[in-house]
Amino acid sequence: MAVETPLLDTVKFPADLRKLDKSELRQLADELRAEMIDAVSVTGGHLGSGLGVVELTTAIHYVFNTPDDRLVWDVGHQCYPHKILTGRRDRIRTLRQAGGLSGFTKRAESEYDPFGAAHAATSISAATGFAEASRHLKKNTTSIAVIGDGSMSGGMAYEGLNNAGHLGSKLVVILNDNDMSIAPPVGAMSAYLARASSSGVYQGFRTFGKQLAKRLPKAIYKQLAKAEEYGRGMVSGGTLFEELGFYYVGPIDGHNLDQLVPVLENVRDMKEGPVLVHVVTRKGAGYPPAEESADKYHGVAKFDVVSGKQQKGTPNAPAYQKVFGKTLIKEAEKDERIIGITAAMPSGTSLDMFAEAFPDRCYDVGIAEQHAVTFAAGLAGDGLRPFCAIYSTFLQRAYDSVVHDVAIQNLPVRFPMDRAGLVGADGATHAGSFDLAYLGCLPNMVIMAAGDEAELVHMTATAAAFDEGPIAFRYPRGEGVGVDLPEQGKILEIGKGRIMREGTKVALLALGGRLQEALKAADTLEAQGISTTVADARFAKPLDHDLIMRLVREHEVLITIEEGSRGGFGAFVLHFLSDSGLLDTGVKIRTMHLPDVFQDQDSPAKMYDHARLNAVHIVERAREALGMESNVVNLRG
Repeated sequence: MAVETPLLDTVKFPADLRKLDKSELRQLADELRAEMIDAVSVTGGHLGSGLGVVELTTAIHYVFNTPDDRLVWDVGHQCYPHKILTGRRDRIRTLRQAGGLSGFTKRAESEYDPFGAAHAATSISAATGFAEASRHLKKNTTSIAVIGDGSMSGGMAYEGLNNAGHLGSKLVVILNDNDMSIAPPVGAMSAYLARASSSGVYQGFRTFGKQLAKRLPKAIYKQLAKAEEYGRGMVSGGTLFEELGFYYVGPIDGHNLDQLVPVLENVRDMKEGPVLVHVVTRKGAGYPPAEESADKYHGVAKFDVVSGKQQKGTPNAPAYQKVFGKTLIKEAEKDERIIGITAAMPSGTSLDMFAEAFPDRCYDVGIAEQHAVTFAAGLAGDGLRPFCAIYSTFLQRAYDSVVHDVAIQNLPVRFPMDRAGLVGADGATHAGSFDLAYLGCLPNMVIMAAGDEAELVHMTATAAAFDEGPIAFRYPRGEGVGVDLPEQGKILEIGKGRIMREGTKVALLALGGRLQEALKAADTLEAQGISTTVADARFAKPLDHDLIMRLVREHEVLITIEEGSRGGFGAFVLHFLSDSGLLDTGVKIRTMHLPDVFQDQDSPAKMYDHARLNAVHIVERAREALGMESNVVNLRG
């Protein structure tokens, strides 16, 4: 049953919103919240973060002249209300689906999304760029960055603050504090002070005072400026931001439009910048099931609006991340040197389980991947065995630390990389496409990839025992394939793969999550009279040279298969074959990898189908290499 939204129905774009009377904004926000809840119940997605910024989104678009004023959301998972108000309401029930709206901000989607995001702590830097571009282009516009208190744990946010403060950019940073990790209590007095200190009267008095004080000796002027700054800091907080060159306003109640709108209007009209507005919100606000949930319904499946019950399927096999978490606990029970490190993703990496078992041996460093890696390097440098568990896509953010602080020094940091390969609804920003390429080019690095959940148990144990240098192992998102799990992991021989099935004509050399598709392809090829070997490489680096040489010498065709970008495992195999002269033997080599594009969201199965990495495509490639017709129609029929 569709929700009734008579006022929201009159608003297609922010220009329509600005025609409303301020007294109507409360009703509009309530209708916007109801529409968002109803939409996400159909699509699934990020719910709690969007619910927390309904009033803030309404106020920003009411006060500022978007899209000319540039509004940059940090991460972007809170942008569903923003999308509804910016001409995309008619598509809001296509969120995170094939051909539908992105779950994050995306430049190609709307002029109201000036900057795409899905990783944290980028908004202030981007908004500073927009502010300076406006100055260079002589445009009278304002840049607004909305950043959560969680994202403020990322070092890049402070780099942006420092630069913007130094430049004096015409920039408004709205700190959306939804965890009370920064804010003092919010009440009528702080709201009054925020409104007063942002008002034109106060600003005019402040400017007059500055001009008067400048006529005084320099030392006295500096002391008066400090006195004014710390005077406001004493009653409202924000001294840190003042030190970085920002004028601090707040904290204010982010759900009270009577407070939000006038303060944002005052800030909009300020002649000097930059300004930081501290807004306190509640994640999941306005929807009881979300407010009462431990994670405030951060990410949800489809759900029933009335009960809040999510429609989650029954798993057929344990999730890879759970297998890793349980295995690491077993290893840590035997070895007190094992330490767990996560960058604000304890549940996503299953290190929350490890933290419960070993609270003194687990660290959540916040959204600070670069720090996490160098912190792990310091632990490893003194003989501990750190597991720095970071999603493949987020480890990209720490690449310099991986190179400079770990690989060059050959320190034994362990890198469990969850979400390897394609990840479905989160799309290109979260795909683990590049780690094989960006880690494989580094000297001293060992890289493993789990073909099933039992292999992940063995690789976790292997990493725990490996002290010769850095070692990484990747595994997919979601359920395993249903194989039996060993009680204890065995230590694998470094750089050695395994033969899964013997054949004579075609050799399929798979790395990681496409192993099961290679086995399915082999079944089809065998049924067509094409004798097929399937090998699990296990290691992308070092390669199993003996295995590769055997496959080349004993087969007409060798096909490498990986769920990574160009420049990864297949490239490593080709380098070896070229260097050893084995490309001169006449064997036909084919590499199968992700396409050289950023793939939009869809179900993982359909994304791999688009990438041509499913069993049917492996069969097609083998037949093509043998000079046979593809027979694809029969295979798919």
